Amino acid sequence: MLILATRNAGKVKEIRHILGTEIQVRSLADFPNAPEVIEDGDTFEANAAKKALEIARHTNSFALADDSGLEVDALNGAPGVYSARFAGENATDADNNHKLLELLKNIPPEKRTARFRCVIAIATPEGTVHTAAGTCEGQISQTFRGARSFGYDPLFFVPEFNLTFAELPLEDKNRISHRGRALQTALPLLRALLLP
Repeated sequence: MLILATRNAGKVKEIRHILGTEIQVRSLADFPNAPEVIEDGDTFEANAAKKALEIARHTNSFALADDSGLEVDALNGAPGVYSARFAGENATDADNNHKLLELLKNIPPEKRTARFRCVIAIATPEGTVHTAAGTCEGQISQTFRGARSFGYDPLFFVPEFNLTFAELPLEDKNRISHRGRALQTALPLLRALLLP
């Protein structure tokens, strides 16, 4: 049994889709008393490891957490670890996206390069943590495109497909996304830990 240390339904759907049926997973929706882990690390790795450890100890099960975010070159790597709260502590996806567009309004398309970065942490109840990372390169679109997915996906344009993450079918997105790549790297370890 693997516990996904997130309450984000979009992330749970993506992770379940990538892992398939081979590994049985549950999310924090199944553990209403699980602690709300404060992400106060200054790296994706620190935040992912903290979440995975706290949830592994709370549930006495293997736990998987990810911390991920958008790094925009024209903004010196921002929003980075602050991606979820870029426009403020209780910001919505729309708030964050509008702030990003506002900050980039005078930046030409060729200078709007960016990447999504993800670090996956897998923790055991005994306190061992393993990590894997993945990135996906792209650009920030000048307009919202697509209705699928969540977060910055409607603005993250992937030149290879000529589509944003929010326009890509889930199958394609999961194959090339930062989270998909990190999970593919972590899969052999997950199999070793969880499968007989």
